[in-house]
Amino acid sequence: MSDSSPAGSAETPGNPDFDEMTRDIAEVPAVEVIVTVAVNLMSAAAVKLGLTEEGDKYKDLDEARKLIHALAGLLDGSATEISSFHAAPLRDGLKSLQLAFREASLVPDEPGQGPGEKYTGPIYG
Repeated sequence: MSDSSPAGSAETPGNPDFDEMTRDIAEVPAVEVIVTVAVNLMSAAAVKLGLTEEGDKYKDLDEARKLIHALAGLLDGSATEISSFHAAPLRDGLKSLQLAFREASLVPDEPGQGPGEKYTGPIYG
């Protein structure tokens, strides 16, 4: 008699157990998923804005614009789904990123035309 799992259900390096991953995802509340995605977008945008210790090494304002715009859309679209307890700090972070983008841009966008301003309204720096 063998202690091995049935074929296809055992996790091995390079072969994740997708059934286990699905169960894990199913247990996570939607608010937690939304907040996690938002924090990941914020972190990526900060890197692309050159706000990390490496500074300009990974700076790419075009990429930062896309990430900030996606974050603003996510927060706008999920505003009624997540409480202000979760939304307020995310909106503050978004505004900080928008201001950092405006400061980093050599040719600033017109008010209301910056990344995510379609969702948040004009950001003045």
